[in-house]
Amino acid sequence: MMIAYLALLLAATTPAAAPRVLTLDEALASARAHQPQVRQAAAATAAALARADESLAPLLPQVSGSAAYQRGTINYTNTLNSTGQSNAGGPESWSTSGGFTFGLSANQLLYDFGQTRGRWRASKATAAAQRDSERTTFELVLFAVRSAFFQARAAKELVRVADETLANQNKHLEQVQGFVDVGTQPEIALAQSKTNVANAQVQLINAENGYETAKAVLNQAMGIEGPTDYDVADESPAPLDGEDGDVEALVDEAVKARPELAALAGQVLAQELTLRAIKGAYGPTLDASTGLSDVGPNIPGLTWNWSAALTLTVPIFKGGLTDAQVREAEANLTSLRAQYDLEHQQVRLDVDQARLAVRAAKATVSASAQALVNAADQLRLAEGRYEAGVGSIIELGDAQVAATSAGQQQVQSEYSLAQARAGLLRALGRP
Repeated sequence: MMIAYLALLLAATTPAAAPRVLTLDEALASARAHQPQVRQAAAATAAALARADESLAPLLPQVSGSAAYQRGTINYTNTLNSTGQSNAGGPESWSTSGGFTFGLSANQLLYDFGQTRGRWRASKATAAAQRDSERTTFELVLFAVRSAFFQARAAKELVRVADETLANQNKHLEQVQGFVDVGTQPEIALAQSKTNVANAQVQLINAENGYETAKAVLNQAMGIEGPTDYDVADESPAPLDGEDGDVEALVDEAVKARPELAALAGQVLAQELTLRAIKGAYGPTLDASTGLSDVGPNIPGLTWNWSAALTLTVPIFKGGLTDAQVREAEANLTSLRAQYDLEHQQVRLDVDQARLAVRAAKATVSASAQALVNAADQLRLAEGRYEAGVGSIIELGDAQVAATSAGQQQVQSEYSLAQARAGLLRALGRP
């Protein structure tokens, strides 16, 4: 019993360990290592590279070997000789004989008007485009982590604002209680103050829940499954180079850096090569082949033979297949070029919107900071008037509400600026 009491006493007097602090760099590193979208995009690139190797295979020699043993009856039917007379077949029998056949063959495509080589080049261009698509996914993941991190940081600040509001309301409650006890304030003032304390407690509970929810979202963005027993670091994004510069310079930077445009350019090139390969089907195909065989009833007595051949295949009529394939490829190429132009316009819009969002957020941060100073002065004056007995509990409550709103507004404006800079970073294609 005494041991249990000492354990409880020790637990009560031992300060709780401070939660670990998660920095933005740590969050980004976690996403690079654990985010499933990153692994999925990398796997798609690996598959595209494998398909490029697959399309190379038909250009290389094809060698195969074979071995067979066959056994069966050797009954013959009647045949005609060179003079037109009938040669009678032998008597039918279930007797069987067998033999071995070993073969080695090789084939090599010599020329097919660029069909196979064009498909190989198209596959390589597609793989390069997929690599750029992988980079697009990677940048989107980093943007999601930054957004979730700054959202969690804003939620943490809202907890601080709510905690300060509750502390102030408790202080006001003690003050009002003293005034009511001595009869200088009516009972309704005490009831109003208690209501304000209860509302502040609700706001704090909601803010704490919002912070935990934001950290859960951040965990998902980082690609991890685990507790939210950490605090996000008090970090704000530094100003970006050129964020106040000329929009055309920013657009030029984005056009050169955005992986979406590079991926679409690669897809256009791949489709052009595919179209060229399809048109090669109008021409003939030349193949070379050779074979070596060993045949006989017994392995020691096998007889070998060798052969070689050149085969020229000329397409005469395919039912319009090649024409239809060419038209389809041309339509796909037109669509990809239009998609590239559309993405180019989207890049300009992204940069312009992000730049304007940064400018507006910076102005909002300045205005909200001034509003917070004014609200703090208003609350200080209202507290002084109430202590002097010339102010009302309603005036004090209004001043507290204004101070709380100003604090929340400042948190929101700082989050908007952080989010805007993260958006500009993404719009410019910077990692």
